Amino acid sequence: MPVVLTRTAWLLALALVSGVSGGAAAAQPEPLQVLRFAVREGLNLNEFVRSDKVAAHLLLRSGAVPRVVVAFPAGNSGVGLWFAHLQKDALWELSSDPQPVALSDAKGRSLYGIAVEAQITAPDLQIERAVLSSTRVLRDYQALGKVPDQVTAVPKSQGQIVTWARDRLDGAAGYLLRVEVLEGQLQGGRISAGAGGKIGLRITGATGETPLTPLSGGDLLNTDILPDTAARDTLTYLSYQEKFLAGSWRFDTYFGRDTLMSVRLLMPALNSTAIEAGLNAVLSRLSPQGEVAHEEDIGEFAILDHLKVDGSQSDAPVYDYKMIDGNFMLAPVAEAWLLDDARARLRAAAFLAGDDGRYGGQAHRRGADLVANLRFVCQSAAAFARDPQFAHLIRVKAGFTVGNWRDSNEGIGRGPYPYDVNAVLVPAALLAAERLYVSGLLDPYLNAADGSLFGQAANAARVWSDRVPPMFEVRVSRAKAVAAITAYALDVGVSARAALESLGSGEVRFHGVSLNEAGAPVPIVNSDEGFALLFANPDAHSLDWAVASQVQPFPNGLMTGVGMLVANPAYALPEVQARFSRNAYHGAVVWSWQQALFAAGLDRQLRRHDLPAKVRQRLLAAQLQLWTVIDAARAVNNSELWSWSFDSGHYRIAPFGAAGADVDESNAAQLWSTVYLAVRPPVSRH
Repeated sequence: MPVVLTRTAWLLALALVSGVSGGAAAAQPEPLQVLRFAVREGLNLNEFVRSDKVAAHLLLRSGAVPRVVVAFPAGNSGVGLWFAHLQKDALWELSSDPQPVALSDAKGRSLYGIAVEAQITAPDLQIERAVLSSTRVLRDYQALGKVPDQVTAVPKSQGQIVTWARDRLDGAAGYLLRVEVLEGQLQGGRISAGAGGKIGLRITGATGETPLTPLSGGDLLNTDILPDTAARDTLTYLSYQEKFLAGSWRFDTYFGRDTLMSVRLLMPALNSTAIEAGLNAVLSRLSPQGEVAHEEDIGEFAILDHLKVDGSQSDAPVYDYKMIDGNFMLAPVAEAWLLDDARARLRAAAFLAGDDGRYGGQAHRRGADLVANLRFVCQSAAAFARDPQFAHLIRVKAGFTVGNWRDSNEGIGRGPYPYDVNAVLVPAALLAAERLYVSGLLDPYLNAADGSLFGQAANAARVWSDRVPPMFEVRVSRAKAVAAITAYALDVGVSARAALESLGSGEVRFHGVSLNEAGAPVPIVNSDEGFALLFANPDAHSLDWAVASQVQPFPNGLMTGVGMLVANPAYALPEVQARFSRNAYHGAVVWSWQQALFAAGLDRQLRRHDLPAKVRQRLLAAQLQLWTVIDAARAVNNSELWSWSFDSGHYRIAPFGAAGADVDESNAAQLWSTVYLAVRPPVSRH
């Protein structure tokens, strides 16, 4: 399990680094308060530093394929150093705390980053590749082993020091990686250990990309938060006036759905300024049609995009609109703030009238942005409302296999119609559109046709709510369920006993993760009922069995001793089961925020006054069960996701990315995993 350490209020000693691209270090005064914390997770040692213009995440990867990455929120940029495969696992340790540094490049331009001393237990290290560019380029190199030729950095060696430095492709201030051997010997591209069998290095990484403006303290959080220092530090590192970052190191920039879900779940704990900063980040990146941007290509990655498309070296951001779930998430999140939160009553109109900032001073009001999205929602939902056939549902865009938060190629089981989007988010967005229209807040931004469009939203929502969820229902006879659980448990090496004992006398029933091209549900038990709990109001009977399908022991439901899984393929075909393994990004693994979503949803449903006593009692039992497994994995709750092993009758946490079979690695800092600052456990669990 990771160990999280926090050290604040330390006196900064600025690291003076010479020989950087021929320039000298430029010492600048730094504030006394520096955000620093560390996360050990699996093979990764992560150190986070934020101070004024410096924000950096140092990752030291131990094991047979060691590497060094320094990722920067500024421009979503980074520098990384990969070493050749070792015969024996190596282990990184810090010799000193990372220090913020301010440097000058050869042209006198400012670079900001960190310097750190570290040791690694290895007889030698062969430098394989250094990559200095966008974090997207580093991500692609880690996954695919490829780097665009344009961004190649040539090493320069002098004695015990090797330096990689390059300008950005458009000639702007670029990136620096500097490694000085303090213990051992540098010869060519090989570093040999010293007499003690260790290699000691001083590592400096810096970027010339424009720093972001930090959000922290009272500007970020109010006093109504839970006392979780690790979550607070993680959220602080990822929060800026311009945007929230989705996660570090791999997603050090804006992601639409991540921002919306995090703002929604954190809303009780966030300061009004932070809520509006998050919403503005989404509104200012809408497409002309009102679609929510999923991700942004900025900095050098934007330049690479433009070079491919028009041959220019423009760094204008390029927005990705392939995802469909964010389009229908904005309205209910905006509704929760503008209409349901008392703090917004005196500021909602002013917020909507404000310039979103997308055109650098040319007024483009947020209210007009929001109306554009609501028009898109209502127009997209109209065909099904008129003729409720599955072919009129919202499907992933042509040419893509992804469209919702399960955005790996296998995440929704190759079905083009995701459950969460169609059964929950679309009707929730329609109801939000109707309420926002009736509120009068949007009046300054409406046109003559909007009255008819938004006036039909509530009726359309009822059609979607009534007709869509049954399309996703999967029913498995008890006999087939017994056979499926027994075979699958044997295949993945877990006990089937608790799952078999959880079966009632009737059939197993759950909502599939998606519909296939023929309109049949894909039979993956999945955690997306959490969306229904938070955004919908199912009837008591539907609510009862939907929650029950989640909290049964795996591999009947989703519950394990280390968390609630996001997918259980026990009832699917063997070839589908293989694609939803514990090594798959959206397979039989635990995502922290999905547990928080389910917890917040259960709390919301328990506030209803129309539930029968028996249903309420079962929801309370489910809530207690959920928080028991959340508490069991408390040490990893700020991480993106984790996997598991099963030994001697018990589930054990396995950091995702530590196993060679894992398709990727987890972010040590994940925005929507910090929502436990606001998602409160029930008092009754004590």
